[in-house]
Amino acid sequence: MLSRLLSHDLPRSKLLAAILIVIVLGLAFAPFLFPGVKALNVAAKVLIFIVLVAAFDLLLGYTGIVSFAHTMFFGIGAYGIAVACTHLGPTWTALVVGVAVALLLSLVLALVIGLFSLRVRAIFFAMITLAVAAAFQTLASQLSVITGGEDGLSFKLPEWLSPSFEPFESEFLGVLIDGKIISYYLLFVVCALLVLALLRIVNSPFGRVLQAIRENEFRAEAIGYRVVVYRTLSSVLSALFATLAGCMLAIWLRYNGPDTSLSFEIMIDVLLIVVIGGMGTIYGALIGSVLFMIAQSYLQDLLRLAGEATSAVPLLPALFSPDRWLLWLGLLFVLSVYYFPTGVVGKLRARITHGAQPRS
Repeated sequence: MLSRLLSHDLPRSKLLAAILIVIVLGLAFAPFLFPGVKALNVAAKVLIFIVLVAAFDLLLGYTGIVSFAHTMFFGIGAYGIAVACTHLGPTWTALVVGVAVALLLSLVLALVIGLFSLRVRAIFFAMITLAVAAAFQTLASQLSVITGGEDGLSFKLPEWLSPSFEPFESEFLGVLIDGKIISYYLLFVVCALLVLALLRIVNSPFGRVLQAIRENEFRAEAIGYRVVVYRTLSSVLSALFATLAGCMLAIWLRYNGPDTSLSFEIMIDVLLIVVIGGMGTIYGALIGSVLFMIAQSYLQDLLRLAGEATSAVPLLPALFSPDRWLLWLGLLFVLSVYYFPTGVVGKLRARITHGAQPRS
């Protein structure tokens, strides 16, 4: 049953399986295990980035296409919810309309980009997608009547998803259930369904063709596969999943602006997470997102504690200053790439493969 649910793509490593179980259980019970606003925000961002990174990995890791337009589709999803709820009111109908319009717009744009740009090679396609994403960010900033401009849009959600909604008078497991908790579990269910859907896609015959194109495009075309069609379909599917991740972001924040969902920094974060977790594996999105978000959110706190503990030692307090957290984050990334060149998932699976080889 579990094998079918995971599309027969098992972790193939006891340690990897244990890590994934801990992550899933931790996210499932995060509101009860890690009380506090900050911890819940980190857990929600992990859920959102799992979907976004897995969508990007479908394009990069499984098809071999480098695209910088994912922030655009991510922003389209967020703006779809924001604009719909702002103009149609805090209703479930507005949420459905926002998701539907965002998916339709992403579908059209992904098809246009795919059909006109996927025939070019490597870096040229990446530059085209980067230009399109930058143009869309500028457009979102200037269309203030629709998008709110640089100030963005703050909006309300249906009552059940509102922080003031409290369906129960008493606490459950020490936590008072409110609309914020319900929103979190909505994100959790959506994330789980989308990850399972992506596992099914990459382990289907379609996914095998994508991997064949990644390994050798000319050979795949020589045996009869229409490479442009498969690459375009991969681009469209990846864009749609990224759009749904943007919808999740808007539902959680109840706000969206150009810097929130269209910033190029988000694209950099996605690239880092893919490298940390491992390209060409959906499980890498889970592990990479957890590691990166925890480091990004709590590294400053750890540095502050380290600085206080070494206050009597010359130079060390300055080195452990929370203002230098980006330096330490970069150092951790370099070390992770050095010791895990194929990502955490690739390294763990390689250990099993090497351990299974017979000794000569």
